[in-house]
Amino acid sequence: MALPRLPTLLAALALAPVLGPGGSWPLQAQEQVPATVLSIGDGDSLRVLQGGRPISVRLACIDAPELSQHPYGERSRQYLRTRLRIGSRVRLLPQTVDRYGRTVAEVIAEVNLGLAMVEDGQAFTYRRYLAACNQQDYLEAEFRASRHRFGVWERPGGIPRPWEVRWGRFSREISDVGLP
Repeated sequence: MALPRLPTLLAALALAPVLGPGGSWPLQAQEQVPATVLSIGDGDSLRVLQGGRPISVRLACIDAPELSQHPYGERSRQYLRTRLRIGSRVRLLPQTVDRYGRTVAEVIAEVNLGLAMVEDGQAFTYRRYLAACNQQDYLEAEFRASRHRFGVWERPGGIPRPWEVRWGRFSREISDVGLP
């Protein structure tokens, strides 16, 4: 049996109060964990204080532009910062721990922040990891954003997807040449 990677193991230990009975993942969908926002990393990651411990959170079901996808990555981060103030209280709907040791969770303030980001064109629905979320809500939000050409959809077909950029399929720089 292979041992878990150290970041994943450390995250699981730090999140012991978040884990379900017997330390299992994921929690039941209705189980929400209160937390306080410490910082915003980029358009789909933040740090929160939960159970007296700081943890890193990756927003579930979405993928925001990379910061290198100028100017969209920075716009996405700024959008999240305006919707989620440092020190504000949120509720987490944890799903799993990713390979980097981050808790993957839907983050709820007044609204579901991941869903709001997709609705306003600041992130894409991450179809590869959508199974634990309300798929229809995310896909419909993305359709509305693309139809109205909000944010990442201001170009026909949208900008290169962040996962494609990470995989090296597209240039990380996005030129503004040809935009209306």
